[in-house]
Amino acid sequence: MEPGRTEAGCDEAGRGCLAGPVFAAAVVLPPDFQNEELNDSKQLTERARERLRTVIEREAVAWAIGVATAEEIDQMNILRASILAMHRAVAGLCLRPDFLLIDGNRFAPCPEGIPYATIVHGDARMMSIAAASVLAKTHRDEMMAALDADYPAYGWAKNKGYPTVAHRDAIRRFGVTPHHRRSFALLPEATQGEIVFGV
Repeated sequence: MEPGRTEAGCDEAGRGCLAGPVFAAAVVLPPDFQNEELNDSKQLTERARERLRTVIEREAVAWAIGVATAEEIDQMNILRASILAMHRAVAGLCLRPDFLLIDGNRFAPCPEGIPYATIVHGDARMMSIAAASVLAKTHRDEMMAALDADYPAYGWAKNKGYPTVAHRDAIRRFGVTPHHRRSFALLPEATQGEIVFGV
């Protein structure tokens, strides 16, 4: 963190899923924030992520969540939708940061014109990106668990929409829900016309 500069870390969750939206978070941490447990959310247990979510949401100077729907993912592709979700998260902050720290190597300027840097493996290198990773992941997991109540056959409370064997078996048996990403290879062995839509 550069002294005197308000930086927001940004990360997304759910890019590789077959179902559900992609979530992003933007987090501004206090300059003196320290937490030895905080790391890339993919390296943490679910219990640790939930514990850290409480700490981050309580202690962050500002945080916000942005979402791009499955329909938007199908319309514009997952990369552009992920960037859109990050733009929405930044726009939702209660303050305007001076600089954005983006996990990964691809981004597009926000409409607000805030300068940024992309950082490969930033969620393991920058505290604010790690915090954004945790919030994006936990908020998305929470939504997928809620959707599981409406579509219990797909196991979303457990697999969160990722392409597990059980998830793909459910698509074979029950077809595709409105929350599935129809532009994705939902069943590797099938063509689009062989998958039942509109379940």
